[in-house]
Amino acid sequence: MSTRDKVIAIIAEQAVLDPSDVSEDSTLEELGIDSLGLVESIFAIEEEFDISIPFNANEPSQSDFDISNVAAIIAGIDKLIAAQS
Repeated sequence: MSTRDKVIAIIAEQAVLDPSDVSEDSTLEELGIDSLGLVESIFAIEEEFDISIPFNANEPSQSDFDISNVAAIIAGIDKLIAAQS
């Protein structure tokens, strides 16, 4: 499974949607993911990829990790994985 597929599966699970309903252009807000769902998604992503996402749940706009849409999340994860290598 690719990073994209794994992230979409995690986000779809949090949004209680089918993965086919989640596109890279989707925002978490459009998918119905609230702040608690966002935090749960972040934890699930960190566990799945064995990474630590620099994220401030209280102030997501202050984070270096872009959560503006699914594609940005995937790109951020790929960047963190590459930095670990």
